[in-house]
Amino acid sequence: MAETGGVREVKSAGRTVQLLELLAARGDQPARLRELAEEMDVPRSSMYALLQTLIDRGWVRTDVTGSLYGIGIRALLTGTSYLDSDPRVRAARPYLDEASDALGETIHFARLDGGDVVYLATRESHEYLRPFSRVGRRLPSYAGALGKALLAERPDDELPLPDGPLEPLTPKTHRDRASLTADLARTRERGYAVDREEGVTGIVGFGFALRYDDPAVDAISCSVPTARLGAAGREERIVAVMREIREKIEAVAPRVGGSATQWR
Repeated sequence: MAETGGVREVKSAGRTVQLLELLAARGDQPARLRELAEEMDVPRSSMYALLQTLIDRGWVRTDVTGSLYGIGIRALLTGTSYLDSDPRVRAARPYLDEASDALGETIHFARLDGGDVVYLATRESHEYLRPFSRVGRRLPSYAGALGKALLAERPDDELPLPDGPLEPLTPKTHRDRASLTADLARTRERGYAVDREEGVTGIVGFGFALRYDDPAVDAISCSVPTARLGAAGREERIVAVMREIREKIEAVAPRVGGSATQWR
């Protein structure tokens, strides 16, 4: 049985969490009982019983035939509670609005989780709507401005990267550690990260680490279609506004040792 912080993992709880994470990762692709049982290497009878329990409690949903399974509405309610209870997300929201109003582009707030960044807040551009930036989405940290801004806050030998080649999201994604670390060196020098179609084709991102933690775990970014970067001084304007927004968020966000609960 696995150990977690010196305490033995409760097998049934671990299996439940694994199932919910598996269903969540499938997005809009529902799963069949057989697929889930095989993926988790458990008997179908045990998987069926677990699914029925979670359906009754709203964590899993099923179709009218009872043969397809997906993540349930309780997961949304819990995720919303996470966002509502996070003081740093709350502190950042008005400044994300300010950046969106000033630039007219899509603004993100994200957090490093292992080797990924997770979107916690987004202000969409009214001119360019794409589903790639939804709250709750995960992206490899090496594949975008948000993640690279946070990786640059860490020594190169402590980066949370997978072993071996980096899986590309677009033809311009970094594919190896050497290429990425060279980019991170440039990020440290300029003070912010730039993602030129590395995470999403046709999109350029400018990412800024929020340094109220050391190393930073949160970052903000501005995402812009390549077609709207041609105007003279446009990139400079974006960087200037986002630097100002970063300073404002850092000035009001709760610090370690303050009155807010410090989660690990």
